[in-house]
Amino acid sequence: MQSKVIVDTNFRRMDEIFSPADQQRLHGLVDVVWGQDERMPRAEFLRALPQAEAIICAGWRYGDVLDRAENLRAIMDVSGGFPQDLDYEACYRRRIRVLSAAPGFARQVAEFSLGLAIASCREIAYGDRLMRAGQEQYLWDGNVGTYLLYDQPVGIIGYGSIARALHPLLAPFGVTISAYDPWLGDGYLRRQGVEPLPLEQLLATSRFIFVLAVPSRENRAMLTRELLELIRPGAVLILSSRAHVVDFDALTELVLAGRFKLATDVFPIEPLPADHPIRGAEGALLSAHRAGSVDQGMVELGEMVVDDLEAVIQSLPPRRLQMAEPELSLRYTSNRAKAPEDS
Repeated sequence: MQSKVIVDTNFRRMDEIFSPADQQRLHGLVDVVWGQDERMPRAEFLRALPQAEAIICAGWRYGDVLDRAENLRAIMDVSGGFPQDLDYEACYRRRIRVLSAAPGFARQVAEFSLGLAIASCREIAYGDRLMRAGQEQYLWDGNVGTYLLYDQPVGIIGYGSIARALHPLLAPFGVTISAYDPWLGDGYLRRQGVEPLPLEQLLATSRFIFVLAVPSRENRAMLTRELLELIRPGAVLILSSRAHVVDFDALTELVLAGRFKLATDVFPIEPLPADHPIRGAEGALLSAHRAGSVDQGMVELGEMVVDDLEAVIQSLPPRRLQMAEPELSLRYTSNRAKAPEDS
C-alpha cells in the first residue's frame, strides 16, 4: 500500500512548483490526498491527517492538531520559509521533520541580486530613463558617478543559502567579501572564504552591501538609522531578503538625501503604496518582489520536495530541503510582507 501524503500548496499552484515530470513522480510515489490549487477544506484535512505520512503545505494553517497525526513523518513547506504557528517542540519530540523549500529560491535570488548590484553601480536603469526622455549623455559624460563591481569590497549580511549561491557569482569580479551572521561561527565563515566582521565595520567599509538575512524575532529593523548612517557615500545597499530587517523609513530618507544608493526587491508593505516616497528617489533601483518566482527556478522546489519525500517514506534522511533546527526554529518569524490593509 502506498503512503498517503496530504498536498495542500495553496497559495501556490501545483503547476507552479511541480513540473509535469515531478507531478508524475509524486503520484507514482505516494497516494496524493487533495493535490489541488484551491485550499484544502479543514474537515477533509482532519479526515486525512491520521493516515498521512507527510504534509506538503504553504504555511501551517491547521491549528494544534498534531496529536491526531499518528503516522506523520514530515511537514514540507513550499512557501519560502518555515511554517509559523506550528508546535515545533511536539515535532521534535515525535521525530516529525519540519522542512522548508527556501533553498529552492537561492539561485533565483542570488542571480537577481547580482543584477541589481551591477545595474546600480553602472546606473543602467537611470541611463535608460534618460535615453527615453531624450536627455542622454554619451561616453565619459554619461558615466560620471558610475563605477565597477570589479575589485570592490563586498559585505554580506546573512550568510545563508542565498549568500552561498551568490558567492560563486561574485568570484569572477575579484571582490573581497566580508560577512555578518550572528547565527554562524567565525571559523565556519572563514572556511566559506569570507571574512567575518562586526556589523558596524561591514557597513562602514563595504562598497556593495547585500542584505540577505532571514527574518527573525531578533532582527526586526536591525539596520537602524544609526547603522545606516555608517554606509560610505556612493555605496550600494542591495536588499533582497526582506524589508523586515531594515528601518525602511530611515533608509528612504537617507537615499532621498543622496547618502548612498539602494537597490531593493522587497518593501515593508506590498504592493508598495503609490505615494511612497521611495518611488521618487533617483538613487533607488526598485523591483516589485521579482527576484524569485521565475518559472525555471520554481519547479526546482517541486523537484526538491519529491526527492526528499522519496527519502522520508523510505526512512532515510532528507537531503535537499532545509531542516528546522531546535536552536533556531522558535526564532524565525513570518517571511511575508504586510499587505496595505494590514498596515
